[in-house]
Amino acid sequence: MNSLLKTTGFLSFITMVFLNAFVDLGHKIIIQNTVFKVYDGSTQVILTAIVNGLILLPFILLFTPSGWLSDRFKKPTIMRWTAAGAVVLTLLITISYYLGWFQFAFAMTFMLAMQSTFYSPAKYGYIREIAGKNNLAMANSFVQSTTIVAILLGMFVFSVLFESMLTNHAITTETDIIKIIAPLGWILVLVSLIELYFAFQLPDIEHPTNKKAFNWQRYRTGRSLHNNLRLIRADSVIWLSIIGLSVFWGVSQVVLATFPAFAKEILAIDNTIIIQGLLACSGLGIIAGSLFAGKISQNYIETGLIPIGASGMVVTLFLLPQLSSTPLLAVDILAFGFFGGLFIIPLNSLIQFHARAQQLGIVLAGNNWIQNVVMLTFLAITVVFSLAGTHSAVLLHLLTIVTLAGALYTVRKLPQSLIRYVFATVFSSQYRINVQGFDHIPSQGAVLMLGNHISWLDWAMVQIASPRPVRFVMANSYYQRWYLTWFLDLFGVIPISNASSKGALEAVNTYLKQGEVVCLFPEGSISRNGQLGEFKKGFEHCVKEVDGIILPFYLRGLWGSRFSRSSSHLKSLTHTRSRRDVIVAFGKPLAIESEASTVKSAVFDLSIDTWQSYTNALPPLAQAWINRVKQSGSADCLTDIQGNTTLSRRKALTVALLFARRIKEQSPEQNIGLLLPASSAGLLANMGAFISGKTVVNLNFTANIASMLSVINKAEIKIIYTSRRFIKKLTQKGIELDSLFEQASPVYLEDIQDSLGKPEQILTLLATSLLSTRLLLAVYGKQTDIHQPAAILFSSGTEGEPKGIVLSHQNIMGNIKQVSDVLDTLDDDVMVASLPLFHAFGLTVTGLLPLIEGIPVICHPDPTDVLKIAKGISQYQATIFCGTSTFLRLFTKNRRIHPLMLDSLRIIVAGAERLNPEIRDSFSLKFGKSIYEGYGTTETTPVATVNIPDRISTDDWSIQTGSKQGTVGLPLPGSSVRIVDPETMNNLAVDEDGLILIGGTQVMQGYLNDPDKTTEAIAEIDNLRWYKTGDKGHIDEDGFLVIVDRYSRFAKIGGEMISLGAVEASISPTLPEDIEILVTSLPDEKKGEKVVLLYAGNIDGEELKACITNSGLNALMMPNLLVEVDAIPKLGSGKSDFKKAKEIISEHIN
Repeated sequence: MNSLLKTTGFLSFITMVFLNAFVDLGHKIIIQNTVFKVYDGSTQVILTAIVNGLILLPFILLFTPSGWLSDRFKKPTIMRWTAAGAVVLTLLITISYYLGWFQFAFAMTFMLAMQSTFYSPAKYGYIREIAGKNNLAMANSFVQSTTIVAILLGMFVFSVLFESMLTNHAITTETDIIKIIAPLGWILVLVSLIELYFAFQLPDIEHPTNKKAFNWQRYRTGRSLHNNLRLIRADSVIWLSIIGLSVFWGVSQVVLATFPAFAKEILAIDNTIIIQGLLACSGLGIIAGSLFAGKISQNYIETGLIPIGASGMVVTLFLLPQLSSTPLLAVDILAFGFFGGLFIIPLNSLIQFHARAQQLGIVLAGNNWIQNVVMLTFLAITVVFSLAGTHSAVLLHLLTIVTLAGALYTVRKLPQSLIRYVFATVFSSQYRINVQGFDHIPSQGAVLMLGNHISWLDWAMVQIASPRPVRFVMANSYYQRWYLTWFLDLFGVIPISNASSKGALEAVNTYLKQGEVVCLFPEGSISRNGQLGEFKKGFEHCVKEVDGIILPFYLRGLWGSRFSRSSSHLKSLTHTRSRRDVIVAFGKPLAIESEASTVKSAVFDLSIDTWQSYTNALPPLAQAWINRVKQSGSADCLTDIQGNTTLSRRKALTVALLFARRIKEQSPEQNIGLLLPASSAGLLANMGAFISGKTVVNLNFTANIASMLSVINKAEIKIIYTSRRFIKKLTQKGIELDSLFEQASPVYLEDIQDSLGKPEQILTLLATSLLSTRLLLAVYGKQTDIHQPAAILFSSGTEGEPKGIVLSHQNIMGNIKQVSDVLDTLDDDVMVASLPLFHAFGLTVTGLLPLIEGIPVICHPDPTDVLKIAKGISQYQATIFCGTSTFLRLFTKNRRIHPLMLDSLRIIVAGAERLNPEIRDSFSLKFGKSIYEGYGTTETTPVATVNIPDRISTDDWSIQTGSKQGTVGLPLPGSSVRIVDPETMNNLAVDEDGLILIGGTQVMQGYLNDPDKTTEAIAEIDNLRWYKTGDKGHIDEDGFLVIVDRYSRFAKIGGEMISLGAVEASISPTLPEDIEILVTSLPDEKKGEKVVLLYAGNIDGEELKACITNSGLNALMMPNLLVEVDAIPKLGSGKSDFKKAKEIISEHIN
């Protein structure tokens, strides 16, 4: 609603709608009240009907030219012309009042209506231009409500002024009356002038493409009318919608013409204010009904309201002549209007949605024509019945019968809409549906909807979101259940099975050729891991000779619901007392012949927007963690393997809150430094910083002092929180930090702990139970926005100077939820945290994720101390372990680690560097456990893709493939990967190598204080932000990503591009197990570059050369220089340090 009001020109448009209706109604009320004062009985009914008939007649006579004008000229231009015409007409009307020309003023009703005839198609056509398809229902409710407000206000203002001006006047004729009330004409003139002003404030949005001249000959002979009506009848949805609207307004006209006589004869009411007040209740009801319909139909069109509205009108019309109490009549008329609002808003929206842009004016003018013909017919019948002496109460009973017939017809024609609305109403207590990309749904023609299948409710969500009826392809085993078949037949479900797949696909082809909408879930079954499964290619065979489009869609919000196949633990994590947000996103139409891989890629891309919307509404890290603690404060939270100390969630929160209070007192700067290992203290220090609203910078204590000083200066850090115990250990390893603490003051956790008194600790512990999350943050910390920077991580600097990467709370929370979804965590899961917190993998995945998701975590500060970690895994029955290839290698080499020590692990994920195939195989051989490789970068918080275990369905014994050896997996939910040409940025085909782009909610905000580098690294494509990874790779036909190497890890030798990673991968298998190598390159005067190999281990040069020769490398890839080192240079994350390697080689050469 707010977005609509903020749309440029919408307020001017709504104001103009109000003023135009106010003028039209004002003059009508003056004429109608004059008739009421002078005439009685059938004469009054007939003259009132004639007044209404004069308003309707121009819409009938001028249908064709008004539609042509609306399609031929800009719609704001037409509205300006008609507004100027209103000024002239109101001046003539005012003159006629003063001269006492009642007949002339009566006839001017026709002229004002003629002005509205040309104005109306332009007005309704402009709604779609200014609001867009996705806001049609809401915009229509605004327009309808505004019109009714204008009518009500006009009825009230002009009736009150009319009665007050006639007070103390003896009146006998119409002439006497209009002379007395003549000054009211100047109100009409003034309002018309204001309307003209606002007409010139309307922006021109669309330029008409219809350049045809108007054919007067066809108009005079009626051929234009015939052709235009045939065009409208060609679309059954438009035709039925117009008929429905016509019946409603026809019934309303009879009520308006009949009720004053009914009130005068039966209720003995002769005051026009009371009469108009009762009729005004219908307007108030229409406003309420329109706004309710607009709210229900937010971002889509809820056609289920149509039969509800029709049925409600029948009941209220039936009650109307039975009532004699004025208050009860007011309530009944109000209810009639309310149900009328429910009825007309979706019908108007359907007309605008289904009409083609170049024919919209004709359709809307035709809508006016048919409505007015029906209304005039109803009025004519009313006149006939009145002349025959039929009582007004009998006329109202006859109306009830007509409305009942219309309601039964509506329910018969739209049974699925009614049932769908009932379902939507039931679901609304549990689910809040948001539709994205509504504009992408074509109003006509064949549409094959293809998207992800995440739960049993997917079909209902897609149908609720679509304004067009959708046929679903469903497994025959479900369709044949006796209690479902009749219901599914209402929705035109197409059953499919392995035995009848050919027939089902032929049926899909037939329905598509008929221009219908069919929805298929290409995965063939509901996801069992929250990830996109294989897209079956069957749909490619059912689109032959079809003239239509494929519409990709993505559903977000149902994984973790009771209707999904997620774990019970994930269901408990995502369960909320409030309604679950479900997003249905429709993408841009694809060619009907698109292949499965293209469609799957489009669905991945769609997931980004849905997850962006979802993460926008997530709480920041501190708030999310406190909320989780409050769910179960006594559960285990953090355990340090070293020392065997365990903290419950509530005690952990107490520590973090106390730490946050000290940070709040001691650190005025936004960015604070943390120099702590992966431990409970390190994690709680980070969480304390988040509670206090600070941005954390975890310092890489394995980097040289110059790099650390550079980080402190770049991040403007004044205070570093650390531990004396940890500093002592670093000193023992030869790491001196004195110069670091000269630049930034150290604050020791031990000192903070000593400063805490028992009363403060006890009060804080009590506060965790007694105070709400909001109050805890107010007392101990600070409220934080989800878009605020949470952490600044500095890149590993494997190839150059580290860059400060700014990650927001939204980035980290988003990546946590993405990873949690695919991990599908279990009730007994325990995670290992041994990766350093200065690394994105260690901070986000093994550090913050278990805290936010309520998973117990066991910590160890040294990832190379694999024996201690293995003992901790066994002791605490850890189930999830993440590490780098380098650290996992240590497990295979350590003979003291028995396979049983890792027996409890259910999933092991390798990331941060490429998984060496030898390590993968050795690990599997020793421990009987598979390593699942993932991929990401610090700039993506870090996870982008991951392999996960395959899942089997015992229903049909199908397998959902979650991993492929040699790949780094599928993109996470809410992420997408593109392969592009690095020069042109054009998309490349399946299996074609190119630059890897990553899109998703986890893509960083940017580089710290470096907008130029941020611009270089981020590509804006299709309104999405994509991170240029610098890695080369390709996507296979199932969407799995294969990494070839980094572009910087290619050497150009003799004009050929040589992958240094490929050289390493070829040589490694020929070497003894204890030999490590690193391949890099140096400039070469003859060939451009040359390959250099560093090696560490017990092997002589000749044996190494023999191994290289046996590797089968071609001559260009052979290393030109072998350099022996004590150890291959590594970063703190375990990744090879290529920058240091080149320094070593330079020293060796010199």
